[in-house]
Amino acid sequence: MALEIRPGPSLASRTTLKLGGSSLAEVVLTTPEDAEGLSGALEKLGGQPLILGGGSNILARDGDLPLVLVRPQLRAEPAILRERPAGKIRVRVGAGVKLQRLVAWLATQGLSGLAGLVGVPGMVGGAVAGNAGSYGDETGRRLARVRFWTPGRGLVWVGREDLDIGYRRLTLRGEAGLFLVVEAEFDCEVDEPIAIRQEMIANLKKKRASQPITAATAGCVFKNPPGKAAWKLLAEAGFAGKRLGNMEFSGLHANFLVNLGGGTSDEALTLVESAQGAVRELCGHELELEVKVVP
Repeated sequence: MALEIRPGPSLASRTTLKLGGSSLAEVVLTTPEDAEGLSGALEKLGGQPLILGGGSNILARDGDLPLVLVRPQLRAEPAILRERPAGKIRVRVGAGVKLQRLVAWLATQGLSGLAGLVGVPGMVGGAVAGNAGSYGDETGRRLARVRFWTPGRGLVWVGREDLDIGYRRLTLRGEAGLFLVVEAEFDCEVDEPIAIRQEMIANLKKKRASQPITAATAGCVFKNPPGKAAWKLLAEAGFAGKRLGNMEFSGLHANFLVNLGGGTSDEALTLVESAQGAVRELCGHELELEVKVVP
């Protein structure tokens, strides 16, 4: 199949925070080979490319935005490839598969390593690119290799030894610029399915009690400073439940920014900047954004 180019939708309709103005166009990929036509399409359309899967972790500005949305709907289902040394099992999955689909599938197969990510929104591609993590599990710890597309190299498999994996980030070592996750392979360990499901149930119960998982949020706004919890610093600075217009830092978990309905990007960004300033003044910590502000 060829790339599909659609009229540009609003970012509010494509993101979990439900904020953002109109884009220039939307480019949809349904097979890995579609990526080979991406450079030409982006050059023709102009604008700034934004790779957008499930739309979490994005705070988009209002107004007419010079963005071309790249939508990798690469939904190759999870599949076991082979057994690896030390009893590990390698699994391959498409970037456009929902992260929760992968987590649930691994449990049914008796494969552990990502159960902590239960309840985390988004797609596999975004989880890999952002090294998503929760309750001690991170995608980066289980990654074996990733199939990328880059403008300079096209489609290429990259082993973890050539990846720079850090806290909530992943890059190709020695290479900057645009990249698209197409597929990923994870090395998981064999465990009892019932034990994995019990771990997932316990994690989800904790999440529901402590995070606004059913609200319109982008996920955590800030990264945790070394040795500190961002939500705790925000609460100490008085930002738990802090509201401006129709945007609010959650009273349940202060590191989640919630759109109460009809919120604006200006309201969100004002709250974010105010929170950073208040925490800096209170304890000297600089809160680094985990959410991506675009453009």
